[in-house]
Amino acid sequence: RAEGMTGRSLPQLRIYCSDQTHSSIEKAALALGLGVRGVTKIASDAKFRMNADALAEAISRDRAEGVVPCAIVATVGTTSTASVDPTAQIGALAHREKVWLHVDAAYGGSAAIVPELRYLWDGIEYVDSIVVNPHKWLFTPVDCSVLYTRRPDALRETFSLVPEYLRTTEGDEVINYMDYGIQLGRRFRALKLWMVLEHYGTEHLRQTIRGHIDLARRLADEIEGRDDLELVAPQSLSVVVFRRVVRDASGNVDDRASDDATELLLETINGSGDVYVSHTKLRGLYAIRVAIGNGATRWRHVERILAHL
Repeated sequence: RAEGMTGRSLPQLRIYCSDQTHSSIEKAALALGLGVRGVTKIASDAKFRMNADALAEAISRDRAEGVVPCAIVATVGTTSTASVDPTAQIGALAHREKVWLHVDAAYGGSAAIVPELRYLWDGIEYVDSIVVNPHKWLFTPVDCSVLYTRRPDALRETFSLVPEYLRTTEGDEVINYMDYGIQLGRRFRALKLWMVLEHYGTEHLRQTIRGHIDLARRLADEIEGRDDLELVAPQSLSVVVFRRVVRDASGNVDDRASDDATELLLETINGSGDVYVSHTKLRGLYAIRVAIGNGATRWRHVERILAHL
């Protein structure tokens, strides 16, 4: 509860996420007053997914030290690599430990409309809240973020604060979104999302997302077939992360030279004006990140990246 955060005897609360989780979780901890030390980052595995065993160990260790586990954040489509955390395994742990489980599906959640990608929702029965951003992979103009929760009563209990000048005659018959979050006034975001859904239709959206994943897979295959490039993470959904490889005289990879060559390649690609890519760092390695998410993207656009190689 909001008033509880001001209590002097309140124990240290802890939020758990992976080392690949979006920075918004740390920002939320700052807004809540938990501070950065209120967030524990769990190591990810070789495929950049949260390690559920390490999460269990961290929770057990914290409880022994008097820390109260507050929430766990699993991610469906991490920012750097589009990795998908093992939500079912994490969810079983959250259920056993009685900890709120939030799923950040801001990017990957949209893909769950494709039948063969429903595995993205494995473990959904454990989840207390989910966020999906239609402005990422449902082609809706920024900003449009959707929060689902099976516990709206908890949000209302926390955020409802209705001074006299905001009272209406409808009472509880009308949902006032000011009672479910910090924000008071808001734009009509639902309208633009409805228009996108109306324009595309469900099957067209599915085909578009399938197409993006196929393009990413094709790009990853091209990269894996070259000696001067390597994937830094497994291709996942429509994201491909790679770097240029530079070898020394003995044939060994020179990581520093590879970083410099990859950064120069990124500047060259973006400087061309033909295509735009971003970068990330994974386990200390500088990498180019290709995220295919525009409804009009075709292979002729993606292969422009290869042309710069």
